[in-house]
Amino acid sequence: MKAFLEIHPEVQLALEKNKPVVALESTIISHGMPYPQNIETALAVEAIVRENGAIPATIAIIDGKCRVGLSHDQLESFAQSSNTWKVSLRDMPYVVSRHLMGATTVAATMRIAAMAGIKIFVTGGIGGVHRGATTSMDISADLTEMAQTSVAVISAGVKSILDIGLTLEYLETKGIPVVTFGQDSFPSFYSNSSGFDSPLRLDTAKAIASMLDVKWKMQLSGAVLIANPIPLDQEIPASIIETTIVEALLAAKAANVFGKNLTPFLLKYITDHTNGESLTSNIALIKNNAKLGADIATAYSARAIY
Repeated sequence: MKAFLEIHPEVQLALEKNKPVVALESTIISHGMPYPQNIETALAVEAIVRENGAIPATIAIIDGKCRVGLSHDQLESFAQSSNTWKVSLRDMPYVVSRHLMGATTVAATMRIAAMAGIKIFVTGGIGGVHRGATTSMDISADLTEMAQTSVAVISAGVKSILDIGLTLEYLETKGIPVVTFGQDSFPSFYSNSSGFDSPLRLDTAKAIASMLDVKWKMQLSGAVLIANPIPLDQEIPASIIETTIVEALLAAKAANVFGKNLTPFLLKYITDHTNGESLTSNIALIKNNAKLGADIATAYSARAIY
């Protein structure tokens, strides 16, 4: 796999010295936010990771290589490009073999992070079981990847455009621990609470790092989902955002949008119809996740049991 992997020297040195490293996805730059908020957020998130003691490693596919750690110019290219592939697992061999520019989803970022030896990954929100999946069978590859790849995923819960209840059931079926940081209620991306109880709760980064250490030392493969609620003063209450989500789903159905194009369509619709409030919350939550991710990576790199 080394032939298809290129690790930034700073990231490689940190890994060799067992320093904390945090993987970051690139889809949030190319498909999750408009320009220039996307590049501003990407740079801010990397800065937050550094400020909290870890090395950021944004992951993407460029020129036939899975790149782990991007330069400022590369980040800018993803922010401004209009023809970047949104790459999940099924797309990786095609995009790599064709030397295309690919922004990696949660699933693809996890796989590449694992290839590089990175254990901690920060994103905004994970994919899951889509609403209406009983007929569409639309279940994100994020979930199946989490069942087999031993990388911790820090997110603001499950994207609220999804069926959160069914996603939690699916995670349980696959044996993926779900831990909410600092509260009993499971969050829902834009909102601090989803109305569902969290399966597990831990209140410190050290406790989470201990759990990760024990899980993988027990040879229990697969991810841990660490749900980090958006702060209350930055959320959009679930009762308010739900109306816009339902409208977005109807608009997607009318426009015959499905598959990997569905989530970007829904997020853009929600941004356009909330006067930018959803974008503001999205930026706030990814920054919040970056700090927790760096704290967990720092604690995990010490390999201490608390």
